[in-house]
Amino acid sequence: MTDPESTTDAPRTSNVRPASPAEAADVRAMHAANRSAWDEAAERYEGWYDEAVELIRGGGSNLFPVEHDLIGDLHGRCRRAIHLQCAGGRDTLSLWNLGADEVIGVDISTRMLDLAARLTAATGAPARWVEADVLDAPHELDGTADLVYTGRGAIIWLQDLDAWAAVLRRLLSPMGRLVIFDGHPAEWLFDADEDGRWVATDYDYFGGPEASKGWAPEYIDRLSLAEDDQSWKFARAWTLGEIVTALLGAGLRLERVAEHPVDWWAGHRDIRPEDRGRVPLSFSVVATRGE
Repeated sequence: MTDPESTTDAPRTSNVRPASPAEAADVRAMHAANRSAWDEAAERYEGWYDEAVELIRGGGSNLFPVEHDLIGDLHGRCRRAIHLQCAGGRDTLSLWNLGADEVIGVDISTRMLDLAARLTAATGAPARWVEADVLDAPHELDGTADLVYTGRGAIIWLQDLDAWAAVLRRLLSPMGRLVIFDGHPAEWLFDADEDGRWVATDYDYFGGPEASKGWAPEYIDRLSLAEDDQSWKFARAWTLGEIVTALLGAGLRLERVAEHPVDWWAGHRDIRPEDRGRVPLSFSVVATRGE
């Protein structure tokens, strides 16, 4: 999946291009570029800080209803929840409000984790923040998570699904659960016409990694840094088949794979209400470690 701005019928600009063969071959370099881009994007999350403090202090949750259904009540059944690619920590602390005794967020962005630490200090949450590429999640956490959660808009930024899936499995406790809720890769094949009806785009479902600058305003909104001055970032069009195959290849036991018409980033607000349920916009997976 790519930056949402590049998935419409609009002409491609010099700030959106396929990754070069050399770039596509270097997973770590692409992840490092994404670190810089997300440090810049943290500006937008910092604007939500006061709102996030109020939400968490009030016992609220930033998770979607479908995520609540997947995760359930964690009181008395989750000593530790680990949230991978946790960004500014609002979703992570929502897991605490759902009943996790302790939450740990792992993210590649220093600036995002600084924001998460501020949120922890303001709310008194039992949270720990780990700065690391998700592929390098610390081994001290292996086998300790009663819940491993990865949420909206995370998978597109990964460039090695097999390594990612192996991390998910090693973090889970013997009785732990993995919950994934993320954007459906097929959603980029469709957009709205002037009447709010679904139409096909020129998006390539099998296109591989793409480099871009700038963000869709529905996704991050405009930053103070001009688009041309922003860092290149790399997103990947992983198919649903590739995701499921990676999870199975890591030895995870899949209990449920579901598709949802839930617009996870509000990128399809212009679709007519009567047409909203026709296209899969998100998907979910519930799994256990397997033996």
